[in-house]
Amino acid sequence: MNDEFYRIKRLPPYVIAEVNAMRAAARHGGEDIIDLGMGNPDLPPPDHVIDKLCEVARKPDAHGYSQSRGIPGLRRAQANYYGRRFNVDLDPEREVVVTMGSKEGLASIATAISAPGDVILAPNPSYPIHTFGFIIAGATIREVPTTPDENYFRALDAAMRHSVPRPTVLIVNYPSNPTAETVDLAFYERVVAWAKENEVWVLSDLAYSELYYDGKPTRSILEVPGAKDVAVEFTSLSKTYSMAGWRMGFAVGNPTMIAALTRVKSYLDYGAFTPIQAAACAALNGPQDIVARNRELYQKRRDVMVEAFGRAGWDIPPPAASMFAWAPLPPQFSHMGSLEFSKRMLAEAKVAVAPGVGYGELGEGFVRIAMVENEQRLRQAARNVKRWFQSMGHNGG
Repeated sequence: MNDEFYRIKRLPPYVIAEVNAMRAAARHGGEDIIDLGMGNPDLPPPDHVIDKLCEVARKPDAHGYSQSRGIPGLRRAQANYYGRRFNVDLDPEREVVVTMGSKEGLASIATAISAPGDVILAPNPSYPIHTFGFIIAGATIREVPTTPDENYFRALDAAMRHSVPRPTVLIVNYPSNPTAETVDLAFYERVVAWAKENEVWVLSDLAYSELYYDGKPTRSILEVPGAKDVAVEFTSLSKTYSMAGWRMGFAVGNPTMIAALTRVKSYLDYGAFTPIQAAACAALNGPQDIVARNRELYQKRRDVMVEAFGRAGWDIPPPAASMFAWAPLPPQFSHMGSLEFSKRMLAEAKVAVAPGVGYGELGEGFVRIAMVENEQRLRQAARNVKRWFQSMGHNGG
C-alpha cells in the first residue's frame, strides 16, 4: 500500500504549527504564555446575535439540513451590507453565496475554477489558504509581491510573459494578512483593468473590511465599475463581529464564478446550521455600534503595543488596518531567522508570535503579532520582552 498520498505530499509542514505545539506544551506545563500568535478574537459577539442563535435553536424545525448557498435572508443581508458600506449593488440570488468562513470559500472556489497545472498568481507573503487552497486543487502557484507598489504591477506583467500556461487567477488580500498593508481604490482600478486586458479572474480577500484605523475605511474591489466582470470578493463575520468559531463568510461578485462555487459547495456541504445563519442575519441587519467599538478597541491595543514594545527596544510599524502587526525582527536577532526567534521568544519571554516564514519565504525576517490580548497583557508582553532583551545584553547571541 502506498501511504504517500499525492495531495499530502504537495503540502509542506505547517511552520506555524511548530510554534503552536511549543506553546501548547508550555501551557500544559503551567506556564503563563501570552498568546499573540493566532488571530483568534478574544471578544464576545454582540448579545443580540447570541440571543437570535438561542431563539432559533429552540425551534423544532431548525435542525434539518440548511441551504448550502445560504438562507435567502442572509444573502439579502450581505447584499444590503455591500450597498450600505461600499455603494455596490449585488443580486442576492446570483451574486452572493454564504461560505463557512472565508477560508472554506477560498478553498472551494479553488476546486471550482482551477484545473491541475493551471498557474495561479498569489502574494508572497500570504495567508496560507491563498496558496494551499489551489495547491490542494492541483494548480501551480506563481508568486507576486504583497507590497502594492509599481514593482507589483511589473511582477504581474512579467508573470503573464513568462508563465506557461498563462495565469488564470490573481489573488489579492488587503488589508493583508500577514503584512497589514492596505490599498486605495486606484490600486483596484489598475488591477481590474489589468485582469480584463489579460483575461484573468481576480479573487479579493477582504476579511478585515471593518478593522481599519485612523479614520481611513478600507475599499472593496467591487467599487470599481465593471469589477464584477472579473472579480469575486470574500468577507467574513469572524473579525467584524468576533464570530470566528461560528464560521460565517461570504463570496460575492461575478455570477459565473459564484455559480461555480455554489455548485461545488452543493456537493461538499449542506450549509451552516440554520440558527447560525439566522444569527448572522441579526449581526448584519442589527445595530452596528459593536463594529465601531471593536475597531476603536483594536486601535487602542495597536497604539499601546507599538508604544510599549518601542520602549522595550523593539520598533514595530503601526498597522493601518487588520488585527495584526507585521514586525521586523529586532536588529540584534536578525541573524537567527523568524522561526528560531519565535521559538526563543516563547521560551524566554513567554510570548507567542507567528514566524513570518510561515507565510512564505518573503516573510523571513518578520513576525506577525496578533492584537488578541487586552492592553494590560500587551504591556506585560512588552515587559517580558524587555527583560529578555536585557538578559542577553545587546548581542542577541
